Amino acid sequence: MATSPPSPPYLRRTGGTHRHPHWWQRRWVRYAALSTLLALSGLVILALVRRQTGTEGFLVGLGLAVLPVPWLTAAFRWLDRVEPGPWRNLVFAFAWGACAAALIAIVANSFATRWIATSTADPASADTLGATVIAPVVEESAKAAAVLLVFLFRRRDFTGIVDGVVIAGVTATGFAFTENILYLGTAFGTDQLTGDRGIASVTAATFFVRIVLSPFAHPLFTVLTGIGFGVAALSAERQHLRRVLLPLGGLLLAMGMHALWNGSATFGRYGFFAVYGAFMVPAFGLVTWLAVWTRQRELRIVRTELPAYVLAGWLGPAEPLALGSMRARRMARDHARHHHGRPAAREVARYEAYATSLAFLRRRGRAGKAGADFVVRERELLDELWKRRGVARPALEYASRAFLPAPVYWAAPYGYPPAVPRPVQPVYNPYRS
Repeated sequence: MATSPPSPPYLRRTGGTHRHPHWWQRRWVRYAALSTLLALSGLVILALVRRQTGTEGFLVGLGLAVLPVPWLTAAFRWLDRVEPGPWRNLVFAFAWGACAAALIAIVANSFATRWIATSTADPASADTLGATVIAPVVEESAKAAAVLLVFLFRRRDFTGIVDGVVIAGVTATGFAFTENILYLGTAFGTDQLTGDRGIASVTAATFFVRIVLSPFAHPLFTVLTGIGFGVAALSAERQHLRRVLLPLGGLLLAMGMHALWNGSATFGRYGFFAVYGAFMVPAFGLVTWLAVWTRQRELRIVRTELPAYVLAGWLGPAEPLALGSMRARRMARDHARHHHGRPAAREVARYEAYATSLAFLRRRGRAGKAGADFVVRERELLDELWKRRGVARPALEYASRAFLPAPVYWAAPYGYPPAVPRPVQPVYNPYRS
């Protein structure tokens, strides 16, 4: 006879009675407040940018600034395909960067620059100090706030380095989008006044530097903060100092690289190209390698941890290997779509995501880094897999046969008994009496 599932956490905390939360604790209230904040920030930043660039300059800047957004977003989404986070997290990150962080940066940078100009004996140095000292601190702090909010309030969706890289990168992409509208629109206005046209115009030069040469600049800076949060997410909950210092260290690195980039124009005639070639390109290559390596490591974790659930009967024998290959996953979704339609393909995608989360949870549990809700969370994920096994298991078995035609035999991991010819009954099955 199957065991009954544990009581929800809120019932255990309240002695078996459900206490209704206060109105300000309800989820829809928090979502409405956050959406209102972002919408107001967007309206204000829209008005500020349009006032500075003019309507025509704003439209030109908008058309040019949007060009790198799709492929940058697609790159971060590709990186997140192993355990894809909810779309709402990415939408929030982009909106925060484009609206709230950009508004904070414009207001704070303008105020600080004016204060420096009126407080120093050399007002001409205000712009240089603002760009190399004030802007990196303000902008990276404003962008890091989005990563911090997801880390604190969407903790289940923030499990490692890849999640930190993706949230930070999408936030910075939104911020760069708004900033590029401002710079390109202002450059277009300058060309309108001077009559410059073609490749010699300020607009063309700004477009080349910001859109062609360095569209990854802002994402690269903020990704360093995201890596700090990602490593902190891998730490045990009792390691409080580590979980605080690592994000701060990443933020300081982001500020330092941002300051170096902004200050490159003051390093002489070839200072910009020297910083770009000696620091930006190698840093971009290193971060890209780290992100791709981490993605492959996540797939190895899936292949290593899931066989334990094969022995308990939750997964088919070939599923861990199929779930540990992005190619096989895609084949499984295509198979389900071909035979049962798009809803079946979406169910297979959800099955793959839940199985990946289960593998990561088990890895954290074996390393002693899982939270107190480990058992409850494990059963929640197993429950989601069990509900979708009817459509997902045949698709994954097909993908495993097509991807690796040879039979798959799993050795018993972590002291489990040897594999049996057919899976045993699941330990926890809420659908059986």
